[in-house]
Formats: sequence, structure tokens, C-alpha cells
Amino acid sequence: MMAGSASPSPLGSKAPSPSRQSPTGSIENESQMSNNSLLFVGFNQDYGCFTCGTESGFRIYSCDPFKETFRREFGAGIAIVEMLFRSNMLALVGGGKNPRYSPMKVMLWDDFQSRCIGELSFRSAVRAVKLRRDRIVVVLEHKIYVYNFDNLKVLHQIETLSNMNGLCALSPASTSCVLACPGQRRGEVRIELYSEKKTRFVQAHESSLACMALTSNGSLLATASMRGTIVNIFSTADGTKVQELRRGTDRADIYCMAFSANARWLVLSSDKGTVHVFSIKASEDMHSDMPSSGNRSKALVSSGSGSSLFMTGSALLSFAAANAGSSLSFMKGVLPKYFSSEWSLAQFRLPEETRAIVAFGPQKHTINIVCANGSFYRCSFDPVKGGDMAQQEFTSFTRPTTQGDDKVFV
Repeated sequence: MMAGSASPSPLGSKAPSPSRQSPTGSIENESQMSNNSLLFVGFNQDYGCFTCGTESGFRIYSCDPFKETFRREFGAGIAIVEMLFRSNMLALVGGGKNPRYSPMKVMLWDDFQSRCIGELSFRSAVRAVKLRRDRIVVVLEHKIYVYNFDNLKVLHQIETLSNMNGLCALSPASTSCVLACPGQRRGEVRIELYSEKKTRFVQAHESSLACMALTSNGSLLATASMRGTIVNIFSTADGTKVQELRRGTDRADIYCMAFSANARWLVLSSDKGTVHVFSIKASEDMHSDMPSSGNRSKALVSSGSGSSLFMTGSALLSFAAANAGSSLSFMKGVLPKYFSSEWSLAQFRLPEETRAIVAFGPQKHTINIVCANGSFYRCSFDPVKGGDMAQQEFTSFTRPTTQGDDKVFV
């Protein structure tokens, strides 16, 4: 292990690198296309940018306005690119046909210096990496390591069930530090409340976990299982299930879930080709910190402006349009779950079959969709009427991967 100085600075302040290409949304040299197969696509912590790992290097794109910010061409593959907000610091993991780095290493890349300033080595392949300003989280198949960002010292080791897909969620807000990951039982979620030095276990589903997401400050957790029909929302403060959402009735693979900055909405994508937006319930109280030890029954919900909402598991007030539900939902607990769970408020149907990651845009009630075939969509939804979303923008930022969509997202 080698540690180096990790001092993030804004992208664009660095000196040009010889490997840097023109910051455009199109490929200028068609001869490079054979090396542009996507290996990874992922959003940064505030969803303002997304990264692409390719067979030849990595790229950074801005979502609004959509444009390629920059790229680095190594002539070798990058399978994971995790960005630290919009700074010069990234975590890279090699992959593809000709990996730039070992798939068993996490390389800390300082793009201001155009070099790696540190590395973390393991005995098995890295499945995922999560960053926040004070932590680095590395996910292996059976173990998760939590490091201090400043000195790369191990702070915590977590044993999990087999986690080939690298499931893990980390809250990015500085006011609190919450981590969610699979437990050691099928369908179980382990929640680490580092700010309170507490650990909680939640039996989220009967079947194995497929996807999870945290609000910015980690107060709410969304989980989906391999069945892909139900999404459960939990308060991480006490482990209470506060809402049950229904994607559909038939099995589906949930690819991605994300909360809005103010935690009023949840968006998800699946192999059914439809993006769903759900309304999330919360109360009117506005606060800015995680609940103290004397007020643990309330769960903080962070907003993008730093304000927040409190939610209690027993008294939830809807402040947005309600999700669709059965007319028999008042008989919850008597009839099957199908009649009591809430359906999505708004939907967008992708015109092509492809894996996709989703997030909320900076403009009100907008969704950004990044697809494995190199497509970018921006859509808007009506927060009151719901229904079909309106497509606002479409861009094809690269050719479809030649390896198949199943290779793109980890």
C-alpha cells in the first residue's frame, strides 16, 4: 500500500495532459472507436457528472448541460471509475481485455498531477468502490474495507454474503456517515451508522438483494430484491420500514435506484425498459443534522440546499402527489401485499432494450438516464398528474459496446 497527498481541486483547473482529447460530446477520430467499448458507467455523488470506463481509458461527462468534460487515454482498460464529487480525485480499477491496472487493486488517480498517488491491494477482484471526502470504501465478494481518505488506514472490515455485484451504498453528505451493504443472511441489510457508532440489521426481503440506495445523508434506505417487484423504504435510524413501493407484478432485474436531493422522490430502472418515479413520504419538520441519541426515532432526510426533513415511522405526511395504489389499500394487512403497496407516479419507456443508470437532474422534476449502449436521455415528469414523462433531450455519446450490455455495469 502506498499513500500520497489527496487534495481535491475543481476539474478544469489542471494543466493539459498530452493524452487529453478535445472536450466534445463526439468522437473526432473514428479509428479510435474499436477501443471505446464501455466497461463501466456511474454517476458521481451529486449526480452532476458521470464517468465511463472503456477499453482504452476513462471519460468524464457533465449532465447539465450535457458535454464531455475530458478523457484520459491509456491504451488499456479501466473497469471502475469512481469520481469524488467534481474534484480531481478518482478511484480506478483495471479491467477489460487489456487491463491498465490489476483488477485486485484500487488506484487513487490525481488528475491534477496526471498520475496515481496511492494504491490499495487485495487478494481478490474489486467489485465496487465508493468515495466520500473522508472515506474510501472497497467492496470485494465477501468483504468490505473502509479506509480513512487522508492516510489510507483501515478503519473497518465487514464480512458479507457473496456479493459479486458489489452492492453497497454510502451517504456522501458531510453531516453524517452511513453505509449500507448486504448482511450475512439472504435478504438482510447491514447498516453502519458511523456518526452514532451503531450497527443495525434489517431483514429487507425474503430473497437475495439486488439493489440499494441511500439518501444524501443516509437517513432513508431503499432496497430491492432479485424478484424486482417490491422496493422497501427504511428509516436507518431505527430500521423501521416506512413505505412499500411496487414496480410491477412480474419479476425484473432492478439496475439502479436513486433518491432526489430533497428525498421527495425515488427513481429506478430495470430490465423491463421502463424508468419509474415514486413519491416518497415525509413530515414537515426541517432540520439539518442527524438525530441525536435522545431523538433516535426520527430519521433525517437531506436536501440539496442543506435543509432537511424529519420522518417518523408512525406519522408520515405526504407533501407530494401520491403514488398510484389499489382502491382496497385501506385493507392493508388483510389482503395480499399487491393491494397495499404503492405504484409509481411517473414512467418513461426507453425506446431500446439496454441497461441504464438513473438519477435526478438539477432542474426540478427532471431525470437523467445513461444507457449501456451509449445513449443519454433527459426527461421531465409532472409532480401532480404523473403519468408518462416527457423526453427533453437525447444524445448518443459513444457507439454501443461490442461486449454486450451485461458487461457495462458492476
